[in-house]
Amino acid sequence: MKFVVSSFSLLLNPIIFKTSQFSIFPCNRITMSSWACKECTFVNPHSQKSQCQICLTPLLPPSSPSSSSSSSSSLPKWSCKACTFLNLYKNSVCEICGTRCPVLSLSHFHDLNDTVSDADVDSSVGSVFFPLRSCKRKAIDDSDESERFRELKAKPSNLAVDFDQTDKFPEADIHFSDKATNLMADNVDSGKAVSSFKILTYNVWFREDLELHNRMKAIGDLVQLHSPDFICFQEVTGNIYDIFKQSRWWNLYHCSVSTEKAHSKAYFCMMLSKLPVKSFSNKPFHNSIMGRELCIAEAETASGMPLVVATSHLESPCPAPPKFDQMFSKERVEQANVALNLLEKHPNVVFGGDMNWCDKLDGHYPSQDGWIDAWAQLRPKENGFTYDTKSNQMLTGNRSLRKRLDRFICRLRDLKISSIEMIGMDAIAGLVYIKEKKVRNEIKQLPLPVLPSDHYGLILTISSKE
Repeated sequence: MKFVVSSFSLLLNPIIFKTSQFSIFPCNRITMSSWACKECTFVNPHSQKSQCQICLTPLLPPSSPSSSSSSSSSLPKWSCKACTFLNLYKNSVCEICGTRCPVLSLSHFHDLNDTVSDADVDSSVGSVFFPLRSCKRKAIDDSDESERFRELKAKPSNLAVDFDQTDKFPEADIHFSDKATNLMADNVDSGKAVSSFKILTYNVWFREDLELHNRMKAIGDLVQLHSPDFICFQEVTGNIYDIFKQSRWWNLYHCSVSTEKAHSKAYFCMMLSKLPVKSFSNKPFHNSIMGRELCIAEAETASGMPLVVATSHLESPCPAPPKFDQMFSKERVEQANVALNLLEKHPNVVFGGDMNWCDKLDGHYPSQDGWIDAWAQLRPKENGFTYDTKSNQMLTGNRSLRKRLDRFICRLRDLKISSIEMIGMDAIAGLVYIKEKKVRNEIKQLPLPVLPSDHYGLILTISSKE
């Protein structure tokens, strides 16, 4: 009666055949005149009476079952999804084809590490086996995936993709939101008419011993957030240049400084433009003892309207003992006037940078006709301090200084200034540095927050007059 029980049990458990990824024979081959091998579950024809056609396991007479086979058949087993072979639960992989046992099929998680000794396995098992058929899984249709993203792009959405997360998307060009896609396109094509432009000026602070990577990452986050069309950086070092160059937003811009030049100077000004640039040029100030210069970018707009953006880091005041009179005001004023004289031939000019300007010491600026101070024009009731030892707690303990050092000076024929805002005023979350301060002949350690820079940045938006 053992033969009848085995066949009937297979009929009641067709899942062994139906769930297989590699089917050997269809289910309807099971008949009452055939018998299933107790080791490999192969359904042998009635004519195969002595041993299994596949694994050669002998067919024992129903009346004389061996104690070993009885005990073996009583052990719990799991069915291999690939070849349907019934494996002992102690096996973590199929003895026939090597397929791993599903975790849920194991009696205990520690069974994953258990293996059956060779003595427990019939030597004939696996000696003969038909080749497995390839898995007929449904191939992923790229057209379906592309269609899904086309549908997403067609829907109105405020979704914006963070460029620091695009490594999660293998095809970033179709995963970007419309806004992000436009930003990428601006880098290589100025074909679409643009009615406004955003220009950022930021002194990034060349101090490399104070959380350099975290500070530059924070500045890069601001670049991504505001997405300026032009960037004017001051106090860039070779290391800062390398950090920026590794950022994802870098490839959106044309850069005025080559890698070779970036590593040949202690620090420098750098310009970045999304718009195609006719030329980048530098005009050194002959009176500078600090290597200061005027950096100019002549851009190409879609409408053909001329636009020049320039930046500089004018001579810095250096008050120090014994007289504290090294303010370099004369040199700074001369450099500012030279810059405007060089730029005034262009109809649309934005000159932004770290002017190191002190109205009390250096006078009103700009003094030439046709030029305007964007902050003074748009926000006349606000002090506009971009260097502020009071609000910037990272500078706590420094000599008190609250000045509008950074400015935008504009001369526009076809455009107008629309808005100006200050950025980089928030501390970097979770970041603290220790500053040593001498107080009454005692050195005290002050835990202070870290901001992106000792300066705040400015973003100016200019737009068409029409």
